[in-house]
Amino acid sequence: PQRIYYLSLEFYMGRTLQNTMVNLGLQNACDEAIYQLGLDVEELEEIEEDAGLGNGGLGRLAACFLDSMATLGLAAYGYGIRYEFGIFNQKIVDGWQVEEADDWLRYGNPWEKARPEYMLPVHFYGRVDHTPEGVKWIDTQVVLAMPYDTPVPGYKNNTVNTMRLWSAKAPNDFNLQEFNVGDYIEAVLDRNLAENISRVLYPNDNFFEGKELRLKQEYFVVAATLQDIIRRFKSSKFGCRDPVRTCFETFPDKVAIQLNDTHPALSIPELMRILVDVEKVDWDKAWEITKRTCAYTNHTVLPEALERWPVSMFEKLLPRHLEIIYALNQMHLDRVAALYPGDIDRLRRMSVIEEGDCKRINMAHLCVIGSHAVNGVARIHSDIVKNSVFKDFYELEPEKFQNKTNGITPRRWLLLCNPGLADVIAEKIGEGFITDLSQLKKLLDFINNETFIRDVAKVKQENKMKFAAYLEEQYKVKINPSSMFDVQVKRIHEYKRQLLNCLHAITLYNRIRSDPSKSFVPRTIMIGGKAAPGYHMAKMIIKLITSIGEVINNDPYVGDRLKVIFLENYRVSLAEKVIPAADLSQQISTAGTEASGTGNMKFMVNGALTIGTMDGANVEMAEEAGEENLFIFGMRVEDVEALDRQGYNAQEYYEHLPELRQAIDQISSGFFSPRDPGCFRDVVNMLMHHDRFKVFADYEAYIKCQGQVDKLFMDPREWTKKVIRNIACSGKFSSDRTIMEYAREIWGVEPSATKIPPPNLPRD
Repeated sequence: PQRIYYLSLEFYMGRTLQNTMVNLGLQNACDEAIYQLGLDVEELEEIEEDAGLGNGGLGRLAACFLDSMATLGLAAYGYGIRYEFGIFNQKIVDGWQVEEADDWLRYGNPWEKARPEYMLPVHFYGRVDHTPEGVKWIDTQVVLAMPYDTPVPGYKNNTVNTMRLWSAKAPNDFNLQEFNVGDYIEAVLDRNLAENISRVLYPNDNFFEGKELRLKQEYFVVAATLQDIIRRFKSSKFGCRDPVRTCFETFPDKVAIQLNDTHPALSIPELMRILVDVEKVDWDKAWEITKRTCAYTNHTVLPEALERWPVSMFEKLLPRHLEIIYALNQMHLDRVAALYPGDIDRLRRMSVIEEGDCKRINMAHLCVIGSHAVNGVARIHSDIVKNSVFKDFYELEPEKFQNKTNGITPRRWLLLCNPGLADVIAEKIGEGFITDLSQLKKLLDFINNETFIRDVAKVKQENKMKFAAYLEEQYKVKINPSSMFDVQVKRIHEYKRQLLNCLHAITLYNRIRSDPSKSFVPRTIMIGGKAAPGYHMAKMIIKLITSIGEVINNDPYVGDRLKVIFLENYRVSLAEKVIPAADLSQQISTAGTEASGTGNMKFMVNGALTIGTMDGANVEMAEEAGEENLFIFGMRVEDVEALDRQGYNAQEYYEHLPELRQAIDQISSGFFSPRDPGCFRDVVNMLMHHDRFKVFADYEAYIKCQGQVDKLFMDPREWTKKVIRNIACSGKFSSDRTIMEYAREIWGVEPSATKIPPPNLPRD
């Protein structure tokens, strides 16, 4: 069959033990066996470290995709880097984020198997020699790539796929070549320089930092993986008489490479280099093979996130790849010039090479010209990709552009993290929904069923009690389990607008203070997420959240009607605890900035209601459940564009909205930072004078919408009916559906529902 290669610099896997038991159908047996040994399985599960080899959405999507590809019986491989240190652990000290190294391999990793027999060389630096026999890349430095395999089990189908992560090893003669005669000790110590390539995950989410070590990581995973892919292609017996296949005609029919964002974009010039320089395939033929093999997923439209590497860095590190990129770009621009004669500006806009003080390579443009399919990750995002980000490319080849709305695996994000809800659902509609989430639609028949309403509400209350107990045990914070659990967990970023959430918390606080005898709907506002270590504003936002909490949580007038909690060290294993306990899910990015979001889907399937903007997959969630069953507020993409044309003036909102002005003045005056009154001047200055994400423009609509949330929460029966409606309409957001669309519309393979016979049964 065709093999699928999912290339990603991030796989945010979390813990593996419980997921393995669930997918093998062994959970109950294991629980029972461990109980009989006098142990508690949950205590055991809490000992496992998260595999935190990702930053956020993009890395977690890759992990969900692996689960779905195995469950759908695809011959798929995940390829990435085995970082020695994953995403940092976050500590909060005096209200500030402090990072510590995530030494996740300290006690070993029982799920991985080293495969030294498949170790491969990766070349860097050197120079290019053009000889009559062809092009040679010579005098390179070699780093070895050691593969580590982790099994990826499908759900109860006896399929086990592989995630192969590469680790960097110095060759034994490293720095001990002829020119380095003297210092043997120094040379051995220098092995670290090579091995640093797989040392640490870059902790940036939606931000490009043009560091040479990062470019090395990107080429390292690509070069090792492509050698592996070609080795497997050549040794395959399928439809091939030769014992070793030498003809690459059939390569795209046997191999599909999916690029998870532009991070593995070097796959395109590297495949060209192997085909042309090593395998001696004709250039045009090689280009056709490359394009038919590769497909590219775009994950963001934020300009600061786009990878634009300096040509000078390529010249030094990957000289042959630079030559190939120049040649591909020339071919591409010749075609554009022929179709649009005299349109010089179009050539400039569409070039892979950006001219200027520092010449740069636009990796997104390279991916678009080198792939047969380009997709966005939610319908609204794919439309923006076609109509703005890659508009010129869309006009050139509209058939290339597709949408593949993201999804989440229902195994981890329902069965594993919320067994109570899964049981209540299975009681009513059977277990088919686990591998066909669209079956949740059957729950619409039970929307007025009193016992079902009661059962769903009871499961939510139990999850809340359990999470409250966890918070008290781990962080010594007491919360009111009958309050509304209002949750915003995601990476801290200005575009995600945690600041809007802060302004609502302050507004709520001021309303309680101005009339303490009035009855308020009690809320526990929980905000969690990591800030990139170099992202000053994000770190200030965390300090603001903790400072607001300090004031509100210790004000006797407030009591337990309002609490603001910062959830420390948000990660996959914490998401599995907090999401099933949430009542309200906050998805409040400025319209047009969040490509899709996947946390939004996790909350929906776990029985929280969503307050959100018409952004990313929220749009499709509202379409599936009915807009009246989400709390939708604020500007749409069109409104944001109109406001951009008109000019956004924060001062205007500040002057016309008294509650907003009061909140900003409190932040500004040091009300929340009495020991350092000027603490938040940067935040206030940004909000007032250069807020790209227009927080104030949505403030009034947001506060009003939160009033609607309060009103519904006071009627638990109506609230729970909306919850059931949301769960029933969440089926579209399974990653199984997403992967079926990739398989059929990009990779050209048909998923199979057939269960492989178990190894103890004889095969046909």
